[in-house]
Amino acid sequence: MAAPQGVEITGPLLDRFDEILTAPALEFVAELHRRFGRRRGQLLAARAERQEAISRGGTLEFPAATKHVREDPAWRVAPPAPGLEDRRVEITGPTDRKMTINALNSGAKVWLADFEDANTPHWENVVDGQLNLRDALDRTIDFTSPDGKSYALRPDAELATIVVRPRGWHLDEKHVLVDGERVAGALVDFGLYLFHCARRQLDRGRGPYFYLPKLESHLEARLWNDVFTAAEERLDLAHGTIRATVLIETFPAAFEMEEILYELRDHSAGLNAGRWDYLFSIIKTFRTRGRAFLLPERNAVTMTAPFMRAYTELLVSTCHRRGAHAIGGMAAFIPSRRDPEVNEKALAKVRDDKTRESGDGFDGSWVAHPDLVPICREVFDAVLGEAPNQLGRLREDVRVSAAELLAVDTAEGGVTEAGLRNNVSVALQYLASWLGGSGAVAIFSLMEDAATAEISRSQIWQWLHNDVVLDDGPRVTPELVDRIIGEELASIRAALGEGYDAERFDGAVALFRQVALADDYADFLTLPAYERLP
Repeated sequence: MAAPQGVEITGPLLDRFDEILTAPALEFVAELHRRFGRRRGQLLAARAERQEAISRGGTLEFPAATKHVREDPAWRVAPPAPGLEDRRVEITGPTDRKMTINALNSGAKVWLADFEDANTPHWENVVDGQLNLRDALDRTIDFTSPDGKSYALRPDAELATIVVRPRGWHLDEKHVLVDGERVAGALVDFGLYLFHCARRQLDRGRGPYFYLPKLESHLEARLWNDVFTAAEERLDLAHGTIRATVLIETFPAAFEMEEILYELRDHSAGLNAGRWDYLFSIIKTFRTRGRAFLLPERNAVTMTAPFMRAYTELLVSTCHRRGAHAIGGMAAFIPSRRDPEVNEKALAKVRDDKTRESGDGFDGSWVAHPDLVPICREVFDAVLGEAPNQLGRLREDVRVSAAELLAVDTAEGGVTEAGLRNNVSVALQYLASWLGGSGAVAIFSLMEDAATAEISRSQIWQWLHNDVVLDDGPRVTPELVDRIIGEELASIRAALGEGYDAERFDGAVALFRQVALADDYADFLTLPAYERLP
């Protein structure tokens, strides 16, 4: 394979990789890097500066400099694009071959094809995911499992609309170098998909659509908008062909929702309530600020907590005021065919969650498993009927202040030994799977992704640095956490038996200690974790 001038591929070239890593596609990615890579670096530096200011005693608020954007009643985002008018059920998952087929066949309106939190950015996953998406659009994709079960797209069925989630701005792709520099993983994922699949999508009456993760400011949304405009010009696509939904999953972004929509308005497809990463971001942002921002164990923090209600209600009212979709959060439960009692209780919680979202005005919501699509669809059908969305519900009754978003101390619940053990066990199991190449893992009947491990390790870091005493036990110390790591690892080993991979779990333990017990807090555990991948 002949790479363009200044482009170096350092990863192995496996079967069919040459179909994705073509010289024209790599040249397109290189152009994006050369034009926008420096701005990306500046914005990441601005993140660090804001974090330093908060750690010194600063706070978050609705920006005074953009008050005119919030107060201008006239502007709207672009109308919904083809295939995105009705988003009552969206299914999420990584871009492996089996998941691609199952998600598109699931009956969901949208599939979030995930190169980020549900995907280990192993080089093979990065390129294979692009192949799978292209094959799916060509309807040539199929898969046979090791036990002989065959999977294929239903020939005459309406398939879910594909919406790709590239990696966040903070992640590099170490296997693609341009002029000796690593390219942003976001530009690799976006650029390769757009180059190969934009026309394929348009030929089928849809378009190239994206979910943008981990944004922390409207300036980061502006960067994406400029990338979109430049890419459309370069590939001769009409302005506004590309559409993007932004996940409001960082605490700083919650204070700039309207500005984020404004920056992307010609390319906007709305906002999503990324609840799990949002909780992680709260801990990360105010981790040094004492007990006012101390969260109870993660399973105790529900969406009915006042500060979470403020976040979701503000999201719906902001979106609908500007003509944008508001998409609800994840139902992560994995139905079991072995335990009807567990299923009954969990499915009741899923139904309650989706009922709350649909009643609040959300236009749709996420599920992690095909078996949850019917429940989510049924709940939203009851509210929407034949209407595609609830954009007409402006929620003018909603008034949310910065103080209400910041009122983290309104969360009820404590910290127990069971909660500490759950954080340790889930994190170890997830990290072992992630290091092995799988970023979406069923653990304790929940589909977990990187946000799970982030919350787990961040809570433990926060408890350690705030001298938290367990409700039913001693103070949380490194020695206590180390003991529990050993005990939970023994339980995992016993449960897995011959399936226990000692080398992988040793790596998971080392990584967990690095990001949960060290004095210096890693902004994202995936940064040191990525350097452990080949």
